[in-house]
Amino acid sequence: MIVLGLILLLIGFLTGISILWTIGIVLIVVGVVLWILGATGHAVAGRERWY
Repeated sequence: MIVLGLILLLIGFLTGISILWTIGIVLIVVGVVLWILGATGHAVAGRERWY
């Protein structure tokens, strides 16, 4: 999700399409939040690690 956000940011910046820029920022923020929650051991969307 973070990588997709970065790609959309880059495409939005190069083409000047502001909606891609906005979606990219949102995807990066959501990806970072989910990454932090997963790293701290919290269940994300009802899923837990099995190892």
